[in-house]
Amino acid sequence: MDDNRARGLPGEVWALLKGNIRNYAMYLALMALFILFTILTDGAFITARNLTNLINQTGYVAVMACGMTLVLIIQQIDLSIGYVAGFLGACAATLLSRGVAVPLVLPLILLAGIAIGSLEGLIIGKVGVPAFVTTLACQFIFRGMLSLVTESTGTILVKSDAFNQISNGFLPPVFRMGPMHGLSLVVGALSIALIVWSRLRARRDLKKYRFRTTSAPVFWATLLLFAAVIGVLSYVLANYRGVSWTIVVVVLVAFVYDFMMRRTRLGRHIYGMGGNREAALLSGVDTQKILLFVFASMGMLAGLGGVLFTSRLQSATPTSGSGFELDAIASCYIGGVSTSGGIGKVTNSIIGSFVIMSLTNGLNLMGVGITYQYVIKGIIFILAVAFDVRSRAKKAI
Repeated sequence: MDDNRARGLPGEVWALLKGNIRNYAMYLALMALFILFTILTDGAFITARNLTNLINQTGYVAVMACGMTLVLIIQQIDLSIGYVAGFLGACAATLLSRGVAVPLVLPLILLAGIAIGSLEGLIIGKVGVPAFVTTLACQFIFRGMLSLVTESTGTILVKSDAFNQISNGFLPPVFRMGPMHGLSLVVGALSIALIVWSRLRARRDLKKYRFRTTSAPVFWATLLLFAAVIGVLSYVLANYRGVSWTIVVVVLVAFVYDFMMRRTRLGRHIYGMGGNREAALLSGVDTQKILLFVFASMGMLAGLGGVLFTSRLQSATPTSGSGFELDAIASCYIGGVSTSGGIGKVTNSIIGSFVIMSLTNGLNLMGVGITYQYVIKGIIFILAVAFDVRSRAKKAI
């Protein structure tokens, strides 16, 4: 029932933010960064061209953050995904340079990622080597493999227009509404409709089983805010070149993983394993299979991340993948994944990736050197983890 009405609207909003700060912190941080960089760059940050670049830059981090969310939820770590992504991206570039068709290259790379992740999962689960050691060793291995693949040419150029369109292309201009990309506006409207429908359905289910819900004014205000953000973003992009294929890929990955984690038995088992492994075992959960699935999933998304990055650069280099794992891990923690496992949302991790990449993009526009960028990222990473630790400590009191 709407048992928050007695507090009054301001009191309810404050209580909602205070009680769910883990879920809202990254949204507030992203909003603050957008406002700050828009002011500091005299509006250059919020232009359609820069927003499109920001989205395309974030794509590979966002998809890998989805997989890393699952890894961190079960209290594991994967330090190899950066160079796995770089290596698989270089493999894709090599196959394309030898005339292999794009429809064949993409599933091969994803299957290779699944195989790599499964191997890591077997070493961790069956052999018993800790995930930190296993994935660190694999980081060295695939860094060497990347150097081996690229050593003959240094840089492998990708000349396939179809492949390069994955991260640089846009939805086709089926029709226009004046100067605007009509299909992008339709996609934005459909996205708003889907969000409204899903939130109304979720609220109905909560009421049906007599769970606590927010009051109607707060619910509709929140819904209108999200709808307004999507509407404005669609309008801005429609005035440039429209919705990029990177957005489509990220949204599809986010939808599949969010649905899996919230609506399936597998998702419940992953959360259960992360929250209490012993209890999950006693409940009949096959934790070995869960661990294997999670690392295989991470390998597949590392392959997808490598494809997106290679497509964006239209080439593969010996340094591809460097630091990807750090951005993915930081995105998850900024997105509210708990350091103790068992807590985290895929959608929040994607917002966390936009926080990380917005910071990079804004600092680049301001001309801040890469050295200072690393320092700032490190400070934000520490603050995100400290926030998680402190919030859990307060709840335990």
